[in-house]
Amino acid sequence: MKWVPAILAGLWSSASAALGADPVDYLRDVKPILSQHCYSCHGPQKQKSGLRLDMAAAARKGGNLGPAIVPGKSEESLLIKAVTGSDENLPRMPFQKPALNSSQITVLKTWIEQGAKAPADERLENVTTGKSKHWAFQPIARLAQPRVSNLAWVRNPIDRFILARLEKEGIGPCPEADRITLIRRLFLDLLGLTPCIAEVDEFMSDARPDAYERLVDRLLQSPHYGERWGRHWLDLARYADSNGFNIDAPRSMWRYRDGVIDAFNTDLPFDQFTIDQIAGDLLPNANLPQKIASGFHRNTLINEEGGIDLEQFRVESIVDRVNTTGSVFLGLTIGCAQCHDHKFDPISQREYYQLFAFFNNADEPTLELPTPEQRRRRNQIRARIEELKQSVRAVDNTSDAKRLEWERSLTATARAKLPPTVNGILDVPEHQRDTQQLETIRAAYRFPDQARNLVGGLGQPLPFLGAAHLQTALFRFSVDKQIVESNKSEPAVVTTLVMEERKAQRSTHVHLGGDFLRKGARVAPDVPAVLPPMKIQESQPLGFPTRLDLARWLVDPKNPLTARVTMNRFWEHYFGSGLVETENDFGMQGSPPTHPELLDWLATEFIARKWSMKAMHRLIVTSATYRQSSRHRPELSVVDPRNRLLARQSRLRLEAEIVRDVALSASGLLSHKIGGPSVFPPQPEGVFRLTQIPRAWNVSNGSDRYRRGIYTHFWRSAPYPALTVFDAPEATTSCTHRNRSNTPLQALTLLNDQAFFEFAQGLAMRVLANSQTSTIDKIAEAKPTDSNRICFAFRLCLARPPSVFEQERLGALLSQQRADFQSDSGDAPPRVPTNLPSGIDSRELAAWTAVTRVLLNLDEFITRE
Repeated sequence: MKWVPAILAGLWSSASAALGADPVDYLRDVKPILSQHCYSCHGPQKQKSGLRLDMAAAARKGGNLGPAIVPGKSEESLLIKAVTGSDENLPRMPFQKPALNSSQITVLKTWIEQGAKAPADERLENVTTGKSKHWAFQPIARLAQPRVSNLAWVRNPIDRFILARLEKEGIGPCPEADRITLIRRLFLDLLGLTPCIAEVDEFMSDARPDAYERLVDRLLQSPHYGERWGRHWLDLARYADSNGFNIDAPRSMWRYRDGVIDAFNTDLPFDQFTIDQIAGDLLPNANLPQKIASGFHRNTLINEEGGIDLEQFRVESIVDRVNTTGSVFLGLTIGCAQCHDHKFDPISQREYYQLFAFFNNADEPTLELPTPEQRRRRNQIRARIEELKQSVRAVDNTSDAKRLEWERSLTATARAKLPPTVNGILDVPEHQRDTQQLETIRAAYRFPDQARNLVGGLGQPLPFLGAAHLQTALFRFSVDKQIVESNKSEPAVVTTLVMEERKAQRSTHVHLGGDFLRKGARVAPDVPAVLPPMKIQESQPLGFPTRLDLARWLVDPKNPLTARVTMNRFWEHYFGSGLVETENDFGMQGSPPTHPELLDWLATEFIARKWSMKAMHRLIVTSATYRQSSRHRPELSVVDPRNRLLARQSRLRLEAEIVRDVALSASGLLSHKIGGPSVFPPQPEGVFRLTQIPRAWNVSNGSDRYRRGIYTHFWRSAPYPALTVFDAPEATTSCTHRNRSNTPLQALTLLNDQAFFEFAQGLAMRVLANSQTSTIDKIAEAKPTDSNRICFAFRLCLARPPSVFEQERLGALLSQQRADFQSDSGDAPPRVPTNLPSGIDSRELAAWTAVTRVLLNLDEFITRE
């Protein structure tokens, strides 16, 4: 086929001669060819690879590969390369269809050589504006609340929308759940904890008409509310305490987690919360919490393995940030446009990389968070180190500038002679190295210069010069030793990962086929055309749109997605499924909303209430819809088997962390401390046996042993088993919905896991000590009989008293276990806890522990009714 270019060149030459001065007419000669052969893939209805050829201006602009035509240069034009098949990186076009004949190719070439002229007022036929008729892309509409017949059931506007649909289907709602169910439901949904007996009794005896609303308000003010709802957000943020991949080194991110908890507790408006998460570092005069909040997009994985391409994994992190932003805030599968135009939604590959451009311009520094005392002490030490460096500067020819030159000059052979530790640090970008890494590199660079003095001292023929060299070498080694010791004495400072915008804009290109090495057309930061345009600040500090512009666009009231997606997610947590069941896909392949008018009303109400999350939570939980009983109704099994119409509440198994939390709460062992470094509760042996690098799991003692699940240290390569068995996400990508499985391993964990066994022992000790406890934990009849103690334990776990049948079954179990332990002298001692209070018999405790293990393993205990 080597003769093909020669023939084409000959054709071009003869065509040029034949045409002479006669110009090619675009409308008469060129457009018919393009219309016949190209419009089906690159016309008004479809633009593969982002390319349109139905207008000359669009062809000059080009698609993902760049301009399709270069006026005056046909051989450089992608259009000619495509139709001739002369570029090995491009398939011949039209794809898998008959090729253009030689005269058609000649016309296109001649037109381009003559300047690719076209009418300035060329109009497109059947123009597509990029807008869509799909419901999710339409402006949010606040419709009038529907009329209903059963007005007595309605407690707030939510109920009108739900009841109107039920009445249309001829279905009635469930009656309200009993008060014990309601208080336990509220505690679990708003705090993730069980109510104590006194709180249940107080609510049961409160005859005020607004007793329920008062309870809601009190729970929303609890600091544990931030822990409960902050955990939901951490799923979206893919939060973990390690970097991921095979090495999976630990990372310090707990200050980000604590910032999320605090934001929920203070009811930071969701629009401001979003801006802080996406671009807190870019806000004018950004405060420390806002900078920490920008760590939302630093929860990505970090690969620290040797020999990797750092740029590849930087790009992969940005891809994750784009995809996460799409699913969390827009509810769209934007990631499907990374390699090609989205197959179903109106999102092109070019638009994907326009979003990519927002995040491509961020650096990834580590923010130090010293206390005032740490800062003072560190300043003293660093001042001393600077004095030491000044003292040796006269004989030290090294500097950071020279060190950087040395690093750049290192060949593969030279690097092979360096220690592995030094080579590993050389792979870390300069701005991402910590203090210890910098000092290690400096020491490696200074060593040859220090050796110069040592060699000079040993090799000098004149004794006094040799002595001077040796004295200088000893002095330098002494100063270096003091510097090392001073560095070691620096206080350990808490750090967190944050984002930081670059002053100079990185160039962003479409990645052809999703391959970062195949750069296509250059793109600028922008948002998909199917959505409202982004407002750009009149005065751009950096001269181009930034993450701050993107963040403000996300929460612009004109954006039809963010408020809808967020309210749908809130709804899902309260009812088990969102009004849009595919909570991460509001696009063409997603499920339509069951109650579209309600979804829009909630979205507009969210915005009207200034994006107050607590206000919307209160609105939902005070509705009659939320307060319904969850009892199964046989008549609904056919008409609404999945409870999509919400004629009843849903029974929901608690999330992994909350399973731990309610066990801690019932046992009386729970630490109520808010925030702080992640902790290490007991876990089975051998968890790290299958990881590349075994990690130490130093079990926490004292109150840290009994912290809530949100504070459990989470290794990505070996997550805490009691969390994963209850479907906790892996934290490698954003999780918008947790599965709820039901497996034997869950029952075995609740029965036999060391931590849950300790919780059962704690509950048993609480029961046996009941006669000495405060009035908060007492039941009405405080005489410590077995019957009263069973009732006490039952209410601690389930809030309600046991039925006669349940009381008798548990009593029989207690009698059996008591007899077994009294007759077997070798069985009870191993079950005795180290903190056994005086006055409690170990065998009696063992018998009661068997009972409390049953209570903690009840389906009802780990279920929100």
